[in-house]
Amino acid sequence: MFLRRLLSTRLRRVVFALVLLVALLGFAGWYALFRVVPVYYASPEEHFKYGSIGVEVPAGIPYWIWVEMPKVFPDLLPNNGEGGYVSLGASWEDGKEMPIGFTKMTVGFPRVGVNCAGCHTTSVRTSTSDKPKFYLGGPSARFRAQDYLRFLFACAKDPRFNADTLMAKINNDYNLNIVDRILYRYIIIPQTKAQLIKTEQDSYYWMAERPDWGPGRTDMDPFKLLVLGLPDDHTVGSTDMMPVWNERASETYLRHSDGLNTTLVESVRSAALAAAATKKSIDIEGLDRVQQYLMDLPVPKYPFAVNEQLTARGREVFDRDCAVCHAPGSARIGKVIPLEELGTDPNRNRHWTPAAADAFNHYAPEKPWAFHNFQSTNGYTARSLEGLWLRAPYLHNGSVPSLVDLLKPPDERPKLFYRGHDVYDQENVGFVSFGPEAEKYGWKYDTVNVIGNGNWGHTWGTALSADDKKALTEYLKTL
Repeated sequence: MFLRRLLSTRLRRVVFALVLLVALLGFAGWYALFRVVPVYYASPEEHFKYGSIGVEVPAGIPYWIWVEMPKVFPDLLPNNGEGGYVSLGASWEDGKEMPIGFTKMTVGFPRVGVNCAGCHTTSVRTSTSDKPKFYLGGPSARFRAQDYLRFLFACAKDPRFNADTLMAKINNDYNLNIVDRILYRYIIIPQTKAQLIKTEQDSYYWMAERPDWGPGRTDMDPFKLLVLGLPDDHTVGSTDMMPVWNERASETYLRHSDGLNTTLVESVRSAALAAAATKKSIDIEGLDRVQQYLMDLPVPKYPFAVNEQLTARGREVFDRDCAVCHAPGSARIGKVIPLEELGTDPNRNRHWTPAAADAFNHYAPEKPWAFHNFQSTNGYTARSLEGLWLRAPYLHNGSVPSLVDLLKPPDERPKLFYRGHDVYDQENVGFVSFGPEAEKYGWKYDTVNVIGNGNWGHTWGTALSADDKKALTEYLKTL
């Protein structure tokens, strides 16, 4: 009896010890790989630039891999990786750890995500030798969101993406502790490689048959195919970035280029989902901070000299010929102008179908942030022209490089140009789009042979006299 009790006691102790050991190992594994440590930025501006929107848990890239990839794979970047992620059009402030629009948060280990600011920060220089000035809330004309994804996928498929190569580089540059070295070598690097390859195959397969987005543009397919899981209808949703400043003044306007939503809050939250956040990971509180910051973010003023006399005359032309659609408080501002009247490329509008709108309105009904205001329309919205000088290239698909070109009849607008350069063209009101520098730092935009890139339509102002066009252009700089 005594022996039986002793064995029973010892067995219980062994079982308890084993359970405790398993629990400790489980906790250690959770702590090393999955614990979430939120990052809080007291400054609303810093939060906009670097704060999380909920991407890091489902799609974050391990920080040390992210840091080393441009050094290991420069040949997979534009211009052979000159400037690292800057070669992809990222806006990188002096002295900062990461570019604007990139986030860093611990999910077991530090991971890198993206947020709204990457696509909504404009870079401007007066020459290639100048440092860029960054305008928050403006539409990026440089950031290559698609090429960033392609870079990650290409790295993962490259034979150099292995533990020996990456760890040699990491260990040469940084002094990781022994635990992190083991984790990176045997778990994090292999899993990252496998996950990136799987993500491309399962979630971004459709990019191969669509037109390239190019710098400063995106595509609406992530909404339809990734978030909503709709069947691929093979339509083209190429769209230019839009400004997101001074949102209080446009609070009642329809959202996106085609007015697909009636509210700002749903547009902000749905964009986070398209950027790879999930129902579970989306950071609603963080997104609400972003929205609040944008409500009163000032519109950047034109930083160069203007002809005051010509500006006064241009305002008269604007009031006569443009105000009905574009002046604050006008009858048509913030509303959809039908395609038949606009005459612009219809692909982006046709891409967003009633079925897509209905699917979003039935997405996550169990959540307090469920969507209710998505719609499909028959045209594009008439927008306020605040900060127009900073919003080139123009039209909903970014197919016209400058304001001077926009006021030309469609058949006289450039058929080919280079977008993505940030040197400003004061004479034509846009970014430098032609010449050796534009070709080196930009991306060729073909308005004739690529579906969704058409530059026709919006013929208002094209019949003005040369003097009226010059005056109007000068006035538009000041908005």
